[in-house]
Amino acid sequence: MNVKYNSKPKAVLMLSDGTVFEGKAAGKIGTTTGEICFNTGMTGYQEIFTDPSYTGQVVVMASPHIGNYGVDSDEVESDSVKISGMVCKQFNTGYSRARAQKSLQAYFEENNIIAISDVDTRAIVRHIRDKGAVNCIISSETFDTKKLFEILSNVPSMEGLELSSRVSTKTPYFFGEEKSKYKVAVIDFGVKQNILRSLAERNCYLKIFPQNSKIDDILSFNPNGIMLSNGPGDPSVMKSEITLVKQIIESNKPVFGICLGHQLIAQSQGISTYKMHAGHRGINHPVKNIISGKSEVTSQNHGFTVNEKDINANKNITVTHVNLNDNTIEGIKLENRKVFSVQYHPEACPGPHDSRYLFEEFVAMF
Repeated sequence: MNVKYNSKPKAVLMLSDGTVFEGKAAGKIGTTTGEICFNTGMTGYQEIFTDPSYTGQVVVMASPHIGNYGVDSDEVESDSVKISGMVCKQFNTGYSRARAQKSLQAYFEENNIIAISDVDTRAIVRHIRDKGAVNCIISSETFDTKKLFEILSNVPSMEGLELSSRVSTKTPYFFGEEKSKYKVAVIDFGVKQNILRSLAERNCYLKIFPQNSKIDDILSFNPNGIMLSNGPGDPSVMKSEITLVKQIIESNKPVFGICLGHQLIAQSQGISTYKMHAGHRGINHPVKNIISGKSEVTSQNHGFTVNEKDINANKNITVTHVNLNDNTIEGIKLENRKVFSVQYHPEACPGPHDSRYLFEEFVAMF
């Protein structure tokens, strides 16, 4: 049974420009900070909350009902909740799905996640669209705006922040069936579990490596191909990882990059990246495949993107996909290597499966 509105404790959300929204507490009582962003997906909140790419971020859910179908242990992208906090219109402490094991409230309490509900999420999303993604603070224990602003002023900007090392595996591990036809080395910058599942379903046995691995250790696995995963943070400050990606490309192995992996491929080829105004996060982003001429509805989660001018000046790089909303680059390939990458998430969990053909294209390169 859902908790009534009046029984929920008070909570506040403050943005770094001083804008304050008052609402009700959800999840754990406390205070949290991070960069505020919004996701427009109508389903898949548990996959969003456990996506390592959201590390350091407070997510505004544009869908008005969150928690209504509870929590299922099969619908996670990592070993824990990775968001720093959550903002929603209606937070359901009850749930209606038979296969769910617990409520989102219990899940948040177990994972120490602080959230705020009963706020005007449409106004917050419009504010972010107008002003851009900024840092924020949620508190259900402190309501002194001066004290909150003081805490908030010490939160580092996402631009220039390296976060991949917080979520990458510390030791290599295996995934899939050892008797599979192919072997793929996955460099874990914050990999989603459904990327691993998508490869394993295509007859691949995986060895997942930490983001600070050495090229010799990766090649000693003798992989048929190498996957560069998604992950959080600013790719431009990941100097050692950029060097590693350059070495991986020079190994002449087929390479497939997703999201942060895509950005690191670009960086390794002298293509700069930059922080977007608000980013792309949702499961309905239209992308055109320039090679085939077809359009795809895609799942996305990124706040950085690659520089189009730098790509146009590099004759070795071909643009393969573009975003139909803002014309940003969504996919590239190298002309002199078996290397390609996309900015969005072809595993699409949550999301439509229009882009899963990319995994087949990767395996076909072996």
